[in-house]
Amino acid sequence: MRRRSLAFSHSLLATCAFVSLACSTVQANAEDHRFNIPSQSVSGALQLFAKQSGYRLLFPSRSVADLRSKPLSGSLSAEDALNLLLSDTPLRIASIRGRVIALTARKGEAMAISRFTLARPVQLAALQPAAGMIPKAAEAPPPPVDEIVVVGSQIRGAKTTGALPVSVVGKEDIAAMGAVSANDLFRTLPQASDMTFNEQTLGGGSPNAARGDVASVSLRGLEQGNTLVLLNGRRMVLHPTSQTSNGTPVLTYNVNAVPVGGLERVEVLRDGAAALYGSDAVAGVVNNVLSTDYTGLSLDATYGGAEGTGMREFQFNGKYGSDFSGGRGNISLMANFTRRTALEVGDQDYTATNDLRSFVEGTAFEGNTAFDTRSTSSSWGAFRTQNGLAVRSNGTLVTSAAGVFHIQPQTNAGCQINLSTAPGICIDDGVITGAADRNLRADNSASFPDITVTPSTTRFNVFSFINYELSDSVKFFSELGYYRAKSKGYTTPGTLLATTPITISSSAYWNPFGAVGSVNRLPGIDAPAEGLNLTTVNLSIRDAGMRQVNVTNQQFRLLGGLKGEMGNWDWESAALYSEATVKDSGDAISNSLLQAAINRTTADAYNPFSGGDPSNPSGLDTTPSAQSTIDSFIVTSTRRNKTTLALWDAKVSNAQLIDLWGAPIGIAAGIEFRRETYKDDRDALQDGSTPFVDSVTGVSYSSDLLGASYRPDIYGKRTVFSAYAELAVPVFTPEMEIPMFHALEFQLAGRYEHYSDVGDVAKPKLAGFWDLLDGIRLRGSISGGFRAPNLEVINTPVSEGVNSRTDYVQCEADLRAGRISSFSGCTRSFAVQQRRDGNSELKPEESTSWSLGAVLTPPLPGGLGKVTLTVDRWRIKQKSSVGILSDATEIALDYLARVNGSSNPNVVRAAATADDIARYAGTGITPTGDILYVDSRYENLLPLDVQGIDFGFNYASPTTPAGRFTLSFNASKLIKYYQSASAQVQSLLDAIAGGEINGAIGVTGAADLVRQDGHPRWRYSGTLTWYKGPVQVGLFTQYIGSVEQSTVFDANANPYVVDSQLTGNLYVQYTLKKDGLGGTTSIQLGARNFTNERPPLATSGYLASLYQPQRRYWYATIRKSF
Repeated sequence: MRRRSLAFSHSLLATCAFVSLACSTVQANAEDHRFNIPSQSVSGALQLFAKQSGYRLLFPSRSVADLRSKPLSGSLSAEDALNLLLSDTPLRIASIRGRVIALTARKGEAMAISRFTLARPVQLAALQPAAGMIPKAAEAPPPPVDEIVVVGSQIRGAKTTGALPVSVVGKEDIAAMGAVSANDLFRTLPQASDMTFNEQTLGGGSPNAARGDVASVSLRGLEQGNTLVLLNGRRMVLHPTSQTSNGTPVLTYNVNAVPVGGLERVEVLRDGAAALYGSDAVAGVVNNVLSTDYTGLSLDATYGGAEGTGMREFQFNGKYGSDFSGGRGNISLMANFTRRTALEVGDQDYTATNDLRSFVEGTAFEGNTAFDTRSTSSSWGAFRTQNGLAVRSNGTLVTSAAGVFHIQPQTNAGCQINLSTAPGICIDDGVITGAADRNLRADNSASFPDITVTPSTTRFNVFSFINYELSDSVKFFSELGYYRAKSKGYTTPGTLLATTPITISSSAYWNPFGAVGSVNRLPGIDAPAEGLNLTTVNLSIRDAGMRQVNVTNQQFRLLGGLKGEMGNWDWESAALYSEATVKDSGDAISNSLLQAAINRTTADAYNPFSGGDPSNPSGLDTTPSAQSTIDSFIVTSTRRNKTTLALWDAKVSNAQLIDLWGAPIGIAAGIEFRRETYKDDRDALQDGSTPFVDSVTGVSYSSDLLGASYRPDIYGKRTVFSAYAELAVPVFTPEMEIPMFHALEFQLAGRYEHYSDVGDVAKPKLAGFWDLLDGIRLRGSISGGFRAPNLEVINTPVSEGVNSRTDYVQCEADLRAGRISSFSGCTRSFAVQQRRDGNSELKPEESTSWSLGAVLTPPLPGGLGKVTLTVDRWRIKQKSSVGILSDATEIALDYLARVNGSSNPNVVRAAATADDIARYAGTGITPTGDILYVDSRYENLLPLDVQGIDFGFNYASPTTPAGRFTLSFNASKLIKYYQSASAQVQSLLDAIAGGEINGAIGVTGAADLVRQDGHPRWRYSGTLTWYKGPVQVGLFTQYIGSVEQSTVFDANANPYVVDSQLTGNLYVQYTLKKDGLGGTTSIQLGARNFTNERPPLATSGYLASLYQPQRRYWYATIRKSF
């Protein structure tokens, strides 16, 4: 690792030296700018200011339509020049962030309105030279302007967005984060919950997980899919691959498809917004705004890597834009290319082994086996004889009484008979799950250090935008985007499912209980002369090595529309089509081909009885079968998923519908049609097309993929019609000069949606703000929300999953019969198949949310800058969340029913055998057979109550001889995360309380999950940026509070606490203006996690949904703008 670190450091220093040498002759330009702006309309003067200073301006255009500006001439700083230019106008500077200046009316709130003029800098060949002369460009009317609509209102020009808690993440914030991807960016939001869809997920090699270049964002700790993600104000298509959460598949948006290098800003509405935006906006809305109307050329390249690892990352961003047709049109292009090498488990000590018990030595958790996550599926296989027949050698049991045995080193205690098939190994009875055989568990991370934590990824994004003014009042706009990412990773070797056993023939070459005369039959055993068939109980095919996983993600987006004005009315209509595809392919093992290889009668048969390495039992298999034999059962499994979104909308708005009480009422209304599809095409070996038929027993199993349960193909579609309306109603305005009512305004909105599959839903919203004084604002909102069930839970045919479960009614029988003294002694655990079925009768999940807050913008003494403080208290109550009763709960319900003389029809059992009848005799319970499977169906189940509070602080200093700086701080506290018990679970709790059933079944009731697993109580982040001439320095810090692992306890029943983490990012940037090449050049050096903090220890190494896996990450960036 040290050699990697030194090599990387040398590469980075060489890069910096080259950049410095290339730029050493370039001189930085002074901070002052040369201005020559004649008296004209304020709008025109601001446009000219933007051209001459290179800054972008945001200002309320309608409020200055009839105003004239003072003339301005001379060399001044941008801020001083703008203050002079605005001295006789109602406008003032609200904020300066990087190269963007926001203006607001002197009596209004900064950024409190949703319609702004955007004056952008235009590249000029030269200024007109003569002092006092008016440049010809200034005589013409100002060029057409763009509009920025801040998320939270559909009314252009309304002030009601000031009633809503909206966070804006700008370019400078992204630079301070050092974000290369959206995965890096959205992990830093304090209001975001754990990122359960992430690129670190390989699902243990399971094709059922969302893998590859994927990242999600979810606000307020709610489940994925409760946060709506927009791109330029309109929906993104859903990522095509689901992921299971609490037994239920969820779909979300892949934010890694958003090009971070092309972002203008990210708007985060931290409030329920279903009344405005429709389904999924339960916790809020994230709107990713790209630069859609750009002029000039900008190029940048970044190279970086994680210290002490082999992970290296290169990114290139390019952006080009140009006006045409005399400024009536604009075409903008942006492209992003990223190439990252893999981060491997062997790179860092906390991922280099699955046995982390040494990390908790000296603590209350010393020796706690929860920190030993080595797999019980190893090379030391466990097997069962045909019909459970016990086998003896010279009168001594070789197997258990039930015919179960496993392979182990001769150095382990309990050897019953030595094997000659490999040196130093023997047979012991039973399986390897006991404490005595813990050393036989597989340490896959230590054995295969090239297993990937994050896969190697090549990502490509390209977007193009064309805007054209068809007339003075009608504008055409379009958007074309394409995203492609290829990821390659390696995961653990394949393991067998207990519910899909492979039968080993009595004639198999390596069968130790084969027919008399076979080469490997053990001497002295009492197995029948014809030999015994065996079935696998537990086995990992570790000599086949790691499995490679290749995932290709693609998204395509095409949008075209028209917008314009008719008097005071703004209108807009657009059509959108977007689709996303995933191809997930990887190494797999065919059960049929593996059985054929095992059951060969020649020495080239696959040997499942060879064990591993006796000198290092948890390590590699040192007695592998021939590679040609292994190759005979390796296959490639491919899963293809696709989602589509087709959308058409039409909307109108008028910020001045009716002028009452001296203030206009605003209105917006719109309709939307959309069509969504979802397709999950599984490999033929998994979807039942090519089942595994046991060649010995003739039993058929739906899935032929080793370790993968049956999953059918799924297809679903829906159409949605929606309509919304919104009113902005000002009651008092600053111009009325009413004491204690500087301003009072309300937003009323409602939305109706009709789904072709789940029916109708309609939800309202009421929001408002009250300015007691200029600079003191109270705000609040209350709204209804909803989320439609995803297409997978509605349209899934019966699928299968397998878990190890305890049959509680058998335990009760054993307890009543005196065979055990307590439930803790029960051994009636089996592999249970759960059959899950979609439900076309599901209804939308519904919610109610409210927020109350305050915004303070106190005036500071002259020359001290501007400050804003915010606080918002919020609550979301969700009901009818889609879920599924676990198979353990269904079995517990069956236990309750059977002790009362009935049964749970969802637990399907075999008929009682003679042994079963004998077991239940005298217990008072009707005899029953073993569980065959558990039927489950997705239902509207659990209510949820989540509460919290947000804090915000922003400060911008004036320009001083020491420079200028900005400071922002955002924090979020999770106060309550209360998960109520379902009616079924409550019936079990009541039965336990009443003594009907045993309390040891471990049913969990209602609980507050704050600080549990992925729900830390506190999260915060802060950014400090300093500007001094050509120098810019940025500092970013992030805190994630501690959480408890809810299933890990010490000897005193105290839960294990995963520590909090505080990290910091730092960068230094130097900008060279007029560098002789016709533009500016900037050089940036930075480090993420510059204090080299490791992720807090958890039983799995770290919590991937909360923390980044790597430690200190260095990077260097060079940017060139023309």
